[in-house]
Amino acid sequence: MERLLDILRELHPETDFENETRLVDGGILASFDIVMLITRIEEEFDVVIPAKDIVPEHFNSAKALFALITRIAEQDD
Repeated sequence: MERLLDILRELHPETDFENETRLVDGGILASFDIVMLITRIEEEFDVVIPAKDIVPEHFNSAKALFALITRIAEQDD
């Protein structure tokens, strides 16, 4: 989770990613941020995020995003 938080903080250091639950819905993460975030996550965690999983509910919080990464990684094992 800490690696994910580091990636998120690089995008928006002013945001409290540990507690924020409306990253997309609240306009903190814009579409360009999400594209950059997906690229970094795929490189860092060696996963591929399917297009069907690129929905606000998976990107509204670091916790939800980490759960997505974990689920994808476990499916790949």
